[in-house]
Amino acid sequence: MELAFGACGIFLLMSFITDIRTMKIPNVITVSAMTLGLLYHGVIGGWEGLFFSLKGLGTGFFILLIMYFTGAVGAGDVKLFGGIGAWTGALFTLQCILYSVLFAGVIGLCLLLWRREVFSRVRRVVAGIAGVVMLRSLQPWRGQEGEHLRFPFMTAVLPGAIGAYLFLYV
Repeated sequence: MELAFGACGIFLLMSFITDIRTMKIPNVITVSAMTLGLLYHGVIGGWEGLFFSLKGLGTGFFILLIMYFTGAVGAGDVKLFGGIGAWTGALFTLQCILYSVLFAGVIGLCLLLWRREVFSRVRRVVAGIAGVVMLRSLQPWRGQEGEHLRFPFMTAVLPGAIGAYLFLYV
């Protein structure tokens, strides 16, 4: 399993570098991570290994897909978490998502404090939640594209993955 985490770490580092530079994670990285993770576990563990990898891929992909539909992450992040899941399985992927979201919250709060936008953003979030509840639609939550606080999500994913690894395996 150490080889799987090492390979996943390489994909995470490549994704981090490209996301910092371009705010995008290319398909060549994400699709390779998913494909090679499935292939690795299928060869090493047979059908059981392939099923382990497919559960992880599905877990990461579909949870991030929900976040994508709310406008929280980009499509590259969705595929990246599918790749993380393909290499490391569902449990690690869930932990990685949890820690990444927590790190993203801290980063977002720091950016808002730096820009002195905390109170205006909190008002918009409350209004968006009220709109979702009253209209029973996610459209008010998405808001305008320019309103989203944008930063490379990999700045939260990389420490999130390290935190998940330390929590589960050290």
